[in-house]
Amino acid sequence: MSGAGRSTTGKALEDLGWYVVDNLPPQMLEPLAELAARAGLSVPRIAVVVDVRGRSFFAQLTGALAALDTRHVSPRVLFLDATDEVLVRRFESVRRPHPLQGDDRIVDGIARERALTGDLRSRADVVVDSSSFNVHQLGALVASLFEAEGTDDLRVTVMSFGFKYGTPADAEHIADLRFLPNPHWEPELRPLTGQDAPVSEYVLAAEGARPFLDRYVEALEPVLTGYRRENKRYATIAFGCTGGKHRSVAMAEELGARLRGTGVVVRVLHRDLGRE
Repeated sequence: MSGAGRSTTGKALEDLGWYVVDNLPPQMLEPLAELAARAGLSVPRIAVVVDVRGRSFFAQLTGALAALDTRHVSPRVLFLDATDEVLVRRFESVRRPHPLQGDDRIVDGIARERALTGDLRSRADVVVDSSSFNVHQLGALVASLFEAEGTDDLRVTVMSFGFKYGTPADAEHIADLRFLPNPHWEPELRPLTGQDAPVSEYVLAAEGARPFLDRYVEALEPVLTGYRRENKRYATIAFGCTGGKHRSVAMAEELGARLRGTGVVVRVLHRDLGRE
């Protein structure tokens, strides 16, 4: 989506040594892959930014990706998204029109873009919702996702969040941890977070916390095995509580530690920590 962070993402990949091509017409993907194959090891990993700035060319993206498959080139598709409210605010802050806005409102351009990109989003290997990230946080997330590209490791993001700020749009799995007692009502724990030992110990000692984690990890085992089998390389698991400060943070940290013990590459991200 325009305004969701494509420039930040491109810079993050460049910093990792990727060769980034911005605003490439989809018809040029196949010739680019051919050039890269001829160059061999002299060309680094390639990232291509394709979006609706290409106008009528963008409609041919699905066919261009299919053509790469016939060449045994398997691109990874990262889709950048954000809420309509955030996208409007970003366009207004830079005082630029949406590329599909025309004489209408920004929200009209966003609606047209969602209609055009819906199929691509559903096919993406990984979806990143940048709504709650600043440029530094988004860059760090992209770097963590792609710094190990070239390996066959499954990369899992374990995210904590607060339901009062909305559920994450880029999570494949969401669990509600509001069944656990809330440390917010303990005066000595209220100013702390789930990353602090007293809160973590309080949450994990609550009735049902460890049995939930035990069974959740057990339930994830066939899912993660299936992801590897189907060559799905990225997954996001989100734990939510009321504000994303105590319960979800502590449980996300514990889940991340357990998953690392299974050989999965894990990043733990606390989306709403510090927002209260």
